[in-house]
Amino acid sequence: MNNERNELFKTGAPLPEMYAKYFMGQAYLQPLTDKGGPIANVTFEPGCRNNWHIHHKGGQILLCTEGRGWYQAWGEEPQELHPGDVVNIPPEIKHWHGAAKDSWFAHLAVEIPAEGASNEWLEPMNDEAYDKLK
Repeated sequence: MNNERNELFKTGAPLPEMYAKYFMGQAYLQPLTDKGGPIANVTFEPGCRNNWHIHHKGGQILLCTEGRGWYQAWGEEPQELHPGDVVNIPPEIKHWHGAAKDSWFAHLAVEIPAEGASNEWLEPMNDEAYDKLK
């Protein structure tokens, strides 16, 4: 397991319970700004990932900054993520993202503002499918 970290942004505090219940494993949240669209640094310990979820109306952009992780949109193959990768998640797309089993992972989560925007949290990412990821 790669425990060496190259933090670009502060890790922050463990997720508050209102979000932690939708994650498998430990993640951390460091809000960076609430001007325009909110931006936060989200850091995942190795093996941590969030549940499937949908950003209604606004969508989200992930700017990968540390480690190795995964993103998957419903019905598509998982996409391996590395620092410098950018993921544009359109509104209404069911997806999940998180760390690889053997690496910390961090991304900036940029929420796209939209009137009536909300997140819908769904089922956990299947352990069997996750365990098959290299």
